[in-house]
Amino acid sequence: MRLLKSTAIIGSLTLVSRLLGLVREVLIARFLGAGIVSDAFFTAFKLPNVFRRMFAEGAFNAAFVPLYARRIEEEGEESADAFASEAMAALFFAVAIVVILFELTMPWSLSLIGYGLDKAIDPVSGISPYYLAVIYAQITMPYLLFMSLAALFSGVLNTRNHFALAAAIPILLNLFMISALLMAGLAGWSQKSIAYGLALAVSLSGVVQMLTVLWGCRKAGVKIGLKRPRLTPGVKRLVILGVPGMISAGITQINLLISHSIATMQQSAASWLTYADRLYQLPLGMIGIAMGIALLPALSRRLRAGDTDGAKQSLNRAIEIAAFLTIPAAFALAVIPEFLVGGLYQRGAFTAETTAQVTKALRMFAYGVPAFVLLKVLTPAFFAREDTKTPMIYAGISALINIGLGLYLFQSIGFQGLALATTVAAWTNVVCLTWILLKDNSFVPDLRLLSRLPRIVLASAVMAVALIAISAPMSSHLSGNFIKDFTILGGVCGAGLVIYAAAAALLRAFNMSDIRDALKRS
Repeated sequence: MRLLKSTAIIGSLTLVSRLLGLVREVLIARFLGAGIVSDAFFTAFKLPNVFRRMFAEGAFNAAFVPLYARRIEEEGEESADAFASEAMAALFFAVAIVVILFELTMPWSLSLIGYGLDKAIDPVSGISPYYLAVIYAQITMPYLLFMSLAALFSGVLNTRNHFALAAAIPILLNLFMISALLMAGLAGWSQKSIAYGLALAVSLSGVVQMLTVLWGCRKAGVKIGLKRPRLTPGVKRLVILGVPGMISAGITQINLLISHSIATMQQSAASWLTYADRLYQLPLGMIGIAMGIALLPALSRRLRAGDTDGAKQSLNRAIEIAAFLTIPAAFALAVIPEFLVGGLYQRGAFTAETTAQVTKALRMFAYGVPAFVLLKVLTPAFFAREDTKTPMIYAGISALINIGLGLYLFQSIGFQGLALATTVAAWTNVVCLTWILLKDNSFVPDLRLLSRLPRIVLASAVMAVALIAISAPMSSHLSGNFIKDFTILGGVCGAGLVIYAAAAALLRAFNMSDIRDALKRS
């Protein structure tokens, strides 16, 4: 089963990236903590990231990969590469305009996500965090252009079953940011200067990531060249399919921007949510994104070949693998969030009070982790059929729920209500997409999936009880020492992993023979 092997490759490299990302966040927490400067930097960094997901992950995951795969199947690699060149020209032109417009209008456009930043003033310097966020955002905005092109080259490599390099390039972003943090920290820079260094590292990493995947395409024999942007039949089809995908991703991302903007109305709340977001993104990135990247080309090829039964089987196995890896992660984040946050972050500028606040948000996000991952698995089932409208519609519905519920909960229970609203909206989206797939007979849960899901949940519950018992006495040994705390965290999490694996084996939530057979077939 090629899907398992592809997912393992992408997941392993993504795990390395996420672990380095965790180191990056630990260092940011150490030097910036949660306050005016961190709120400004996180707001600035979110702007190009959100639009990258709209243009790259939205438009191209939804439209480019299936169209490129079809060209290879029907017309050969030369025709497919010509289409990729046309798509690159159109993407470069569109994103360059967006970047230029944002650079010119940044003092006003940043208010979309930093509405509350101008309400606070640094008591020492008298500088508004909004002013800092504008400068940081202008430095990081070119990252959007470089990473949009990198996403196109990555889509080409993934379609040709070259997954490793495309999955590895996010590692470069983390290495650049970690290097900037270490150099700035050793030099004794101020928090504002450290954030300047981080913003510059973001844009420089974008250039290197783009050049890396372009080199990978050349090594794979892909012939892509920059052309004058033209509205060719291939580009027209890409726009027709890509715009709904971009809107779908855009609705979700704008929804996140609005949540972030609401959070900025409470000082440090944007930082608290960001630190919690980074922790739950670890399983999401390793499992969900890896699964989605591997699944889309696999489903596209099966459907092009008329193998609908094979496509259904791939979707069943993808959901099973995602559940097996994600549900225990959700349980762990929900039952020991304070232990995890304190052990990872609490040192330097990151205080015990910050730990308590981040914990509130992390627990709310934990309940939604399976839904966040399932969305990465379910949406390729629509994209592979060149149906980008259905995910767009339900993304819009979930966004309205998120915004409305988030505003209500923010006023009633505080900033953690924004995290809870995100979780509720994600589960709503999962239920709707699953219902559509079931109704259209595009997804039929098989007996293996139905029998194993409850066993996975039960094994995860056993692990959760054990984690509570193990972490309680170990919490008192957390001291703020980086090496000691990470050793304790590693020991507790390792014990939880062993207990989960043993419980899953006893409950027959998985069989080693399934994995061996899948690897043989791949």
